Amino acid sequence: MTRIVTAGFSVYKSSISLISGWFWCDVELMEGEVQSGTERDGNGESMIMIREAQKQTPTPQTDTRIKIYFLPNLMTAGNLFCGFVALTKIVEADLTQGYGDIRKALFFILLACIFDLFDGRIARMGGRESPFGREFDSLADIVSFGAAPAFLVHRIVLRDVFVSLPQAGWFIASIYLVCGAVRLARFNCLAAQAGTGGGKDFLGFPIPAAAGLVASLTLFMIWLDEKEFTKGSWRYALPVLLVFLSWMMVSEVKYPTFKRLDLQATHTFAKTLIAILFIGSIVILQEKILVFVLPLFFTLYLLYGFVRPRISRKMRKEIESDDEDDDVDEDSENAAT
Repeated sequence: MTRIVTAGFSVYKSSISLISGWFWCDVELMEGEVQSGTERDGNGESMIMIREAQKQTPTPQTDTRIKIYFLPNLMTAGNLFCGFVALTKIVEADLTQGYGDIRKALFFILLACIFDLFDGRIARMGGRESPFGREFDSLADIVSFGAAPAFLVHRIVLRDVFVSLPQAGWFIASIYLVCGAVRLARFNCLAAQAGTGGGKDFLGFPIPAAAGLVASLTLFMIWLDEKEFTKGSWRYALPVLLVFLSWMMVSEVKYPTFKRLDLQATHTFAKTLIAILFIGSIVILQEKILVFVLPLFFTLYLLYGFVRPRISRKMRKEIESDDEDDDVDEDSENAAT
């Protein structure tokens, strides 16, 4: 009887050793597959085991340290600060005393556009693009270019237009804000999938340009009001524009990002002279021509998305690329031929 029990216990130990040996061999094989990046053929259970091993194995992708680059994110913080100040000035504005606070709010929205223009460019020039910077930029954009313009139009136009039905004014302003948020979320998803920062084109009208157009046209309408021109039905232009821009932001119309315009590139003498004269005239005569130049600039960019597919590729390259990029493209084409 004792021999039978001993023999049974030995068989049990052998079975346990065999099963545990098979288990550890399987785990080692699974880890080898994870490290080589190959996928095992089989049922769904093996894939689940591989995913669990990937979660438990420390990799560079699971590193908790986040790269935060100082100068690009400082520009983004300036963007967010300008958006907050703009909202503050809109809340404090007393339209019975004039448009002083509204002008300051418009100035800060346009200044936020400048910060937004340079944060991404500085990051690309230094090779400092990061997922954190992209997400931080989107959060700043929804405040400066989403909430601030929507609240601005509601404050100075929609509240007076829809006196008997104030809910309509709130709804129109919220459409712009929601569409702007969807536009930013879609951009982040596309940028993460491509892994290249979103590509060469914007899908839909960019929200900073939409905010710049709303702010510049508001500035123009204030100028008309102060010059005592009869506005008539022009007061309805901003609500209509707000709804149209809401649709354009989530549309599939492509706009150039102008990422290929390098500030360090060499340009021809004529282009440099024209740029200097243009910037100088704006600085000197800003109070007289800025109210016309800004609406014209943002309107042309809005219309360019519709005209762009219908112009020649050569003309499009001249508008969107600098000289060095053109030379590189031509050299690569010549080398290919």
